[in-house]
Amino acid sequence: MFFLLSKLLIYFLYPLNWILLLLIAAVFIKNTRYKRRIIVAAFIVFLLFSNGILLNKVASAWDIQPKPQPKKIYSCALVLGGYISEYNKTTGFFNGAADRFIQALKLKESGATTHLLFTGGNASFTPDGFIEGNWLKQELQPYHFADSTLLFEKQSRNTIENIRFSKAILEAKHLPPPYLLVTSAFHMRRALLICKKAGLQVTPFPCDLSPAANQVSFDQLFPSA
Repeated sequence: MFFLLSKLLIYFLYPLNWILLLLIAAVFIKNTRYKRRIIVAAFIVFLLFSNGILLNKVASAWDIQPKPQPKKIYSCALVLGGYISEYNKTTGFFNGAADRFIQALKLKESGATTHLLFTGGNASFTPDGFIEGNWLKQELQPYHFADSTLLFEKQSRNTIENIRFSKAILEAKHLPPPYLLVTSAFHMRRALLICKKAGLQVTPFPCDLSPAANQVSFDQLFPSA
């Protein structure tokens, strides 16, 4: 039930949907004064959420900034899912958050972690949908990592389940905490709160950073989708 609600509620977080709802309300409201206010509100929302400069500043401020490469050796790096998109039921592709995957490989190759745990299952409503872990396992074959050092969690559908199911795997494998937590910098704060609630000891390793707040270009002055 929670998974279903989370999938439905996320649509209410999209500013474009707010604008559409406001404009629809303006169509049906008879009062001219209220109609005008609603249209102005829709226009303000459009300007705020289509301004690249403002969005970059907010996103950069929310990001947990990266730290230098870990000097100690961790037993495992937990790589949260969400960087793979579905092409069809058996095939996927790396999306804009693929830096999670790239940084995980670098951690393994540098010796900062002995194991990698990739977490991500079927995030669709259909039980026979695309499973991130199955596709990712195929993509990792060319890297020739020892099979015993690669772990896959394929049941989770969201971040809460990512953490819960991964904790069970880590405990079953007797890998000692703390673990490196690899996810997008913008997603890290929420992920850390979920780990804390689940009792999972982690050290944040943020990646996939938002554009720097001081990087301003001329095209950011104009609204964009």
